[in-house]
Amino acid sequence: MAYVCFLSILCLGCTREEAPANSRGHEVRIAYSEDFVHRAWDSEPRFLVFLPLVGSDERGEPEGRLAHAWEFSPDYRETTYHLRTDVDWHDGTPVTARDVEFTLWLQTQPEGEMSPRAVESVTVVDDSTVTVRGRTSEWDDRWTVILPAHLLNGLEPDRIWEWEFWKHPVGNGPYRFVRYVPQTLMEFEANPAYYRGKPRIERVTLKFLEGAPPLLELLSGNVDAFPGASPAQIRRLATDTRFVVYQSISVTEARVIYWQTDHPILGDPRVRRALALAIDRRGLLRLLDLPSDGPLVDGPYTARQIRRGDLPEPLPYDPDAARELLEADRWIDEDGDGVREREGSPLRFTAITRAYFAQPGEQELMIYVQEQLRRVGVHMEIEVLDQGIISQRRRSADFEAWFSWYNSAIFWFRPPTGYFHQLAGLLDSAEEALDPDVRDRLYEELAEIFREDMPITFLFPDVWTWVAHRRIHGLSSPWRVDPLWNMEHLWVEEER
Repeated sequence: MAYVCFLSILCLGCTREEAPANSRGHEVRIAYSEDFVHRAWDSEPRFLVFLPLVGSDERGEPEGRLAHAWEFSPDYRETTYHLRTDVDWHDGTPVTARDVEFTLWLQTQPEGEMSPRAVESVTVVDDSTVTVRGRTSEWDDRWTVILPAHLLNGLEPDRIWEWEFWKHPVGNGPYRFVRYVPQTLMEFEANPAYYRGKPRIERVTLKFLEGAPPLLELLSGNVDAFPGASPAQIRRLATDTRFVVYQSISVTEARVIYWQTDHPILGDPRVRRALALAIDRRGLLRLLDLPSDGPLVDGPYTARQIRRGDLPEPLPYDPDAARELLEADRWIDEDGDGVREREGSPLRFTAITRAYFAQPGEQELMIYVQEQLRRVGVHMEIEVLDQGIISQRRRSADFEAWFSWYNSAIFWFRPPTGYFHQLAGLLDSAEEALDPDVRDRLYEELAEIFREDMPITFLFPDVWTWVAHRRIHGLSSPWRVDPLWNMEHLWVEEER
C-alpha cells in the first residue's frame, strides 16, 4: 500500500497522569492484530527483514534499496536494475540477480502476490544486473521484497504460505529473525551487517494480540505502537501526550459510492451530479477525525498526481445547486413529505454495503451521507450484506448504490454496468500504460469523463493511522508514518 500525509502529525494534549515510564531501552514493541506468520508476510512486517529493489525517501519519491540505480527503456516496458554488491542474506550468502529472477517468478505463480500478467519476463544480465519487462502497472518494485532463491528454490510454489521458512525467515534487510512464539510474538534484532549500518533500535518485537484491544495494550505500556486506530480511539487519546497520532492519506485507495448507471433513476448523470453536490465531504472528514485538508477527487488519479498535488478542483459542497439540478430535471416534492418525485416515482433507492463497512465509524459515514441526501429531498436506504452476497450482487450488477472502496491504480472494482463496459478500452489503456507521462494523461482524460458523468462519488481517500509512543523518534510526515516500513530510520529516546 502507498500513503502520503497532508495533515502531518497530530500531537495530543495531556491531562492524564503518566503511567510508569517504558524502560525497555532500545526495544520497540509493535501490536499486530493476529499471528502474521505465513499469509501476512505480504504486508508491512516484510520490510523489517527483506529489501525491495526500490524504496521511498521522506518525500515519497523513489530511492534505491537493493538496487542502487536503474534505467527505463524508451517505452518504459523494461527496467534495468543495477544491484548493490555489498548486500548479503542473513546467512552470509551474497544477494544476486538470480534472487530477483526467482522472486518475480514465484510472485507471479497462482499463489503469489502478483497477477501472472504483471511481469512478462526477467532477464539476468550478470550477478548484479537484471532487466524486468512488465505488462501492466501492477508490478511495483517498492512493494515487492526480494526472497532468497538458494533457500526457497525447489519448494512447492502452490504452497508458498505454508512454508516453514516464514516461521524463521532469512532475509537481507535491517533486522534479523530471533525467535517466534506461536500466537504470541515474533522477535527481531538489528542486523550489524546491514549495508546502511546497524539500525539504532536494537530489537523489535511484534506482539500478536489475537483479539485483545490494541489501545489497552498501548495505554498499559505493553506495546509502543499500533496501526489502524479508529476515530473513537483517536478521540480517546486526545488528552494524552504520551502518544502521537500519525495519519497518512492513501494515494491509490478511496472510499466511494458506486451508482448503478443502468438504473431508471440513477442512470441520469444530472441526478448523480446532484447527489455528489449534496454531500459535504470536508464535513465528513471532520466527523470521522480524518485530515480535513486532504485531497478530494471526482475521478481516477495516479499515485504521482496525488503525491504532487496535480489534481483538478473537486466539485464543491453546494446543496442549493443540487436542488436546482433536481428541480430542473423535474424532481419535485409535491406532497411535502420530504422526498422528491417525478411522474409518481419517488427519488428513493437502496445503498448496499458489506458488514465491514457497517462497523463503528463506518456507520457514521453512511448515516451522514443518508442525512445529507435527505436534506435535498433524496431518500437512501442502507442495507448491510455478507461479503458473499455482496460479491454475487456486484457480479450481476444487482444493486442501486454500493458503498465500497476503489483502487485507482488498477481499477480493481469495475461494476459490470454498461457505463464501465463502454469505458473498458480507455480503462485498460490507463492500467497498462507504464510511461508515467502517458499514464497521467490517460487518467486526466478519465477524470474529466468521470467528473462530467459521476458514475462514482469519491467520498475521501482512505486514511491509515498509526499511534506511537513519543519515545519513538523519526516517524514523520509525509512518508515515514509506518514504523514497520521505516524502522531503520527510527531511534528511541527514553523519558528522563
